[in-house]
Amino acid sequence: QVQLVESGGGLVQAGGSLRLSCAASGRTFSTYAMGWFRQAPGKEREFVAGISWTGRSTTYAAFLKGRFTISRDNAKNTVYLQMNSLKPEDAAVYYCAAAKTLVVVTAFHEYDVWGQGTQVTVSS
Repeated sequence: QVQLVESGGGLVQAGGSLRLSCAASGRTFSTYAMGWFRQAPGKEREFVAGISWTGRSTTYAAFLKGRFTISRDNAKNTVYLQMNSLKPEDAAVYYCAAAKTLVVVTAFHEYDVWGQGTQVTVSS
């Protein structure tokens, strides 16, 4: 089973960009579909983006409207979330997750391993 560690969060002004990284330990990273979720205070954790084990298939939450891009580098055991045109409502703790499946999945319960999260703060 992989272990996940997120990085790249921080404070950014509205309209700015951040790139989150999620480093996975273990030699089986490429057999997992990966996803990013986020949770704002007082709200439920919500799906942001997912990517298949090959990286060829991706899916995004409808509210993103093309602002975020998920990608992965299986040689580096890392998945990324490029976030552009950030808005104050994007502020949340962002979690990386791994699902023991080859296809993209979007439901919380389909993910098997979670990182500890990284805080993203967007100032207006």
